[in-house]
Amino acid sequence: MILHIRNMVCNRCIMAVSNTFKEVGFKDYTVSMGMVEIEEDQLSTEKKGHLNEKLVDLGFELIDDKRSKLIEAVKSLIINKIHSEDLSDQGINWSEIISRTLHYEYKYISRLFSSVQGITIEQFIILQKIEKVKEMILYDELTLSEIAWRLGYSSVAHLSNQFKKVTGMAPREFKPIGAKFRKSLDKV
Repeated sequence: MILHIRNMVCNRCIMAVSNTFKEVGFKDYTVSMGMVEIEEDQLSTEKKGHLNEKLVDLGFELIDDKRSKLIEAVKSLIINKIHSEDLSDQGINWSEIISRTLHYEYKYISRLFSSVQGITIEQFIILQKIEKVKEMILYDELTLSEIAWRLGYSSVAHLSNQFKKVTGMAPREFKPIGAKFRKSLDKV
């Protein structure tokens, strides 16, 4: 049985959820981004309620309905790709990746995502990329050209324009004051 969990956005989230499952008394489980696989006989109503209370205390939540699971799967896929992979392949096709991975028509996923989240998938992708840009700028290990290339931007100008549109400042203005403008991924 697979349990879907809202707000899992990084490896620390996986570790926190794993520790919670252990604390609640689950013996055999596998945790991955946005979901936990368990044996069906391990989940009583009482245990599920206790588990959800513990998860909510940590900023997570069990998801029960199909639409919410699909939206969380989209968000987890995007976050994982942007924050864990090199997107330097300039030909990345998000609609194809999302529909192929989740086995739904992109048009359906896109409409559902927009109606529930209040923003489009494309806007969510941009927001995630800008958060990654902020992180990379603060680490000060790469030039803006290298950051643009790694995140799949066609040029530094494209990255800079998008950054300014989202944050209200140019990337070079962000660096000295940046730490206070970072957001946790589940708040993006």
